[in-house]
Amino acid sequence: MKVLHTADWHLGQRFISGHERTEEHRRFLDWLGATVQARGVEVLVVAGDVFDTGSPSSAALELYYSFLVQLRQTSCREVVIVGGNHDSPATLNAPARLLRHLRVHVVGCVPECFDDQVLVLNDADGDPALVVCAVPFLRDRDVRLSLPGETAEEREARIKRGIADHYARVAECEPVWQYKAAGLPVLATGHLYAAGGSASDSERTIHVGNLGQVTADHFPACFDYVALGHLHRPQRVGGREYIRYSGSPIPLSFSEVQDTKQVLLLNFKGTGCPAIETLEVPTARRLVRFHGDLPEVIEQLTAYDNAALPLPAWADVEIRSELGQLEVAEQLLKCIEQLDRKQIEVLARRHFRLVTLRPLGEAETEPLTRSLHDFTEREVFERRLENEPEEGRGELLRTFDELTELMQQK
Repeated sequence: MKVLHTADWHLGQRFISGHERTEEHRRFLDWLGATVQARGVEVLVVAGDVFDTGSPSSAALELYYSFLVQLRQTSCREVVIVGGNHDSPATLNAPARLLRHLRVHVVGCVPECFDDQVLVLNDADGDPALVVCAVPFLRDRDVRLSLPGETAEEREARIKRGIADHYARVAECEPVWQYKAAGLPVLATGHLYAAGGSASDSERTIHVGNLGQVTADHFPACFDYVALGHLHRPQRVGGREYIRYSGSPIPLSFSEVQDTKQVLLLNFKGTGCPAIETLEVPTARRLVRFHGDLPEVIEQLTAYDNAALPLPAWADVEIRSELGQLEVAEQLLKCIEQLDRKQIEVLARRHFRLVTLRPLGEAETEPLTRSLHDFTEREVFERRLENEPEEGRGELLRTFDELTELMQQK
């Protein structure tokens, strides 16, 4: 059976200054549908973060539903979608009963009936061929109950144990071990941050399963493949070939400019790790960085060739100069006004990081201008913690992360 693993679509994402990604996502989904048909994919697995927010725009919802309908015209017989930390379980689950008629299985959060996370999918002849343990993003209430007075270390140990227990309990569900014994492969999903993973700055901090709490050993041995989401860079977990992040299909921040975007094609032939093929996602828009002194950056901007791509590139600019801030900004803006916006667009002036150099032999100063908009909520809180006793900062930061996550779940 051929299965395609993807994750972290983030439909509806608004980039810097509200720039929409709708056209990029539409091109990706068109390519994905054509790839499913061309490669004879029978099952599509989406490992969380379908949407960028819990209240997706009508354009994002239209992309999502249109794609699911489009899949009915392909070789894909079954679709499995689990919720991520960006997704609203209510938004994903609301049409679940209707989507089931399209053979789309949605698990937005841990269901009331625990065994509903286990799906048995049939082949073209109607015979059971694949077991999917559709585990969504595990929220705090799914893996532990808060205990008053527990230390940070006790809390983290409880989370770690709760995640491991959840997967162990899924593996013990009757269909899993029965069909595994009969020679059927078992695929599990997850949306979490595994130990050693390489994160970009576009991943929202998640308290449950974050900070490298989860390792490859937390996944039961009965799983032949673990399809993960949350980290936007494609990678293996603990060097295990069968535990993978597919990564996001488009770059979601400038920290991902060097990443090759991909989906993973799995070919199961009985139990054991499937044959895995990486399929590179075509680039519709480049995110580019130009860092250096003022003449160097201006030369790079004016010489940039984007003719091979259908959408203009988005640029992040950082200038190091001894000139004053206003003089640099004036020259840079003059350059930007002359650029062909069909080729390249520089986003948001707050990304012009102006640095003054001290006389030779002295260290550089901090950037002269970094507005409040340049900071994440967490960075603002970290700055506030600089005034607090050092021994208590770690606990306060962990509490902040947990409260932030709880607010995002409302």
